[in-house]
Amino acid sequence: MSLLDITDLTLAYGRTEVVHHIALHVDAGEVACLIGANGAGKTSVLRAISGLLRPRAGRIRFNTSDITGLAPHRVAAAGVLHVPEGRQVFAELTVDDNLTLGAWLVTDPSEIARRRDQVMTLFPRLAERRTQLAGSLSGGEQQMLALGRALMGGPSLLLLDEPSMGLAPLVVDEIFAVIDGLKRQGTTILLVEQNASAALAIADRAYVIETGRITLDGPAPEVADNPMVARAYLGG
Repeated sequence: MSLLDITDLTLAYGRTEVVHHIALHVDAGEVACLIGANGAGKTSVLRAISGLLRPRAGRIRFNTSDITGLAPHRVAAAGVLHVPEGRQVFAELTVDDNLTLGAWLVTDPSEIARRRDQVMTLFPRLAERRTQLAGSLSGGEQQMLALGRALMGGPSLLLLDEPSMGLAPLVVDEIFAVIDGLKRQGTTILLVEQNASAALAIADRAYVIETGRITLDGPAPEVADNPMVARAYLGG
């Protein structure tokens, strides 16, 4: 059953259309990836889902409810949590405070503590740095914090925008290992990622977007085997 269902989605900045009548869906418990070149419209799709960009046309349904054009805080309250490109942690707050903000809808202190413990188990380096200011962390640690902050909200759908961008290869491996672990736990994820090889290796379903249009979709292994995808995105 589709947890996220997008139909005929058109997005624009001012008069410039950047996404044209696309459709995609993500089933409960699966990882779907959206791959494409810079400027293809990947980030805009995530921004529309999370309420940061109002669609010009089309519908976004989440868990059978129409969330098209809802304010971002209402989308987040519905269970759709977005880890943005560039991490965007609160630099002047501690690691602990950043995590606490992620649980803004949770009123039970014991539940907040339980979720924090889970995040610290996933990312031991955050446990070592919990009293440090987020701005003092390395890029990889900030990415861990951004992901951990989203997990504090207990997402039904996790939107990940370029989680490997600018990170060292060993840190990328660590981030994708965590994503794989979340997948095994049943977390539903829509992943935007320029590292197409890593994204396709972890995904169940894949979409290729070019100049704002979905040009190919299907099971991730089949998309990875497509000669066009191999040439354009996998170095084949």
